[in-house]
Amino acid sequence: MAVGSFADAGDGHVPDFGGKITASVVITCIVAATSGLIFGYDIGISGGVTTMVPFLQKFFPDVLRKASEAKTNMYCVYDSQVLTSFTSSLYIAGLAASFAASRLTAAIGRRNIMVLGGSTFLAGAAINGGAENIAMLILGRILLGFGVGFTNQAAPIYLSEVAPPKWRGAFNAGFQFFIGVGVVAANCINYGTAKHSWGWRLSLGLAAIPAVIMTLGALLISDTPSSLVRRGKLSQAKQALISVRGLDSDVEGELAELVRSSEAAKAASREPFVTIFERQYRPQLVMSIAIPFFQQVTGINIIAFYAPVLFQSVGFGSNSALLAAVILGLVNLGSILVSTFVVDRHGRRFLFMEGGVQMFLCQVGLAVVLAATAGVSGTEHISKGYAALVLTLMCAYAAGFGWSWGPLSWLIPSEIFPMKIRSAGQSITVAVGFAATFVLSQTFLTMLCHFKYGIFLFYAGWIGTMTIFVVLLLPETKGIPLDSMYAVWEQHWFWCRFVKG
Repeated sequence: MAVGSFADAGDGHVPDFGGKITASVVITCIVAATSGLIFGYDIGISGGVTTMVPFLQKFFPDVLRKASEAKTNMYCVYDSQVLTSFTSSLYIAGLAASFAASRLTAAIGRRNIMVLGGSTFLAGAAINGGAENIAMLILGRILLGFGVGFTNQAAPIYLSEVAPPKWRGAFNAGFQFFIGVGVVAANCINYGTAKHSWGWRLSLGLAAIPAVIMTLGALLISDTPSSLVRRGKLSQAKQALISVRGLDSDVEGELAELVRSSEAAKAASREPFVTIFERQYRPQLVMSIAIPFFQQVTGINIIAFYAPVLFQSVGFGSNSALLAAVILGLVNLGSILVSTFVVDRHGRRFLFMEGGVQMFLCQVGLAVVLAATAGVSGTEHISKGYAALVLTLMCAYAAGFGWSWGPLSWLIPSEIFPMKIRSAGQSITVAVGFAATFVLSQTFLTMLCHFKYGIFLFYAGWIGTMTIFVVLLLPETKGIPLDSMYAVWEQHWFWCRFVKG
């Protein structure tokens, strides 16, 4: 058996309940996936407003003062801990919210967690749009963080539980697709508002729109059959299954499997956050920590946050930098669509490996170009031709991420956990992602100042490491029903010693 392979194992115990793609499941998954809008909008908007002069004049005048200095190192212009606190404060709040969401899910279900997340995000958007001081900015960011923490915990699992196993990858990719839509929308808004003194208020305040869209959408869909069964609502769970699977599927068989899994989960009296540390769940625990950590050390969110700042640093004008960020977002969005069509045909591992090699080469290329043009001093002017090459390499990098670590980092953790530890596992996944993002976003501009072009070699090293990790330790999960996922670990060359021991 090939390393990490499952598809060729010939396991005859994986049930097939005959679920097909129905209009109901498509609509339900699209609505649930719009939860990604608020996260994407925030990623895109944060970096853009921090290049707007009126915003910097009001809240961060020291950054403008440093930028006006004649021989400022281009890598160090935006090195301000207060400025990065504006961006990164959201992630500490999101980390806390992801653990709270695990508890709340058991009581109110995944759909209601998404509603709660959208409402909290809406409040944060209103405060940020009307901010008069840094304290209001940070308070708004904390509320945004709670909103994103709730939705990031609930939405990926919702999609994996509702989608037919055969097409789970495509449906789950919708969450990352809407993150990409949010990023592009935010970048376009930043580009349009940058010329106005009040533009930053509009950019921040318009975060209310994606919050309203996803909150109203969540109110119109039912909870997942798994969540309903877990809370003892069997008749509603059956109706939900009929709706999303169609009358031709084995609804009774799938419901019986969900009830069996739920009863097994309830029989386990131990706390889920304790259970997940048992030896038999070691593979899932490792993946819940490694995958979100690796996603962040690809450097993608940092580049998305600071793309306008980065492009401005390497020679683009303010408006050109925002336009370049829009282009970067569109490339990422298109590549997510590629993933949607490929992930359930060629599998998760193929995309992880191809994307990893592509991102590695692009990061090394960026380091080489910046070393040859800007040098270590960072005071050399970069020609338009080389600036265009930087943009091209970043676009190729964003494409590689968009069809690999982007959607798959949400998909894999949402599909590998058994029901009794699913919410706890997803909470750990989201919390690790937020913690890593916080550290990286808080330190990136300082690292850029000190590492210079070496920052891209730093990320290239991590991308190489994570690609080797996937090759050796991540089994293929395409097409496997959630409650039969234990089989992929039992047949893996390394993890079998834990799950069978």
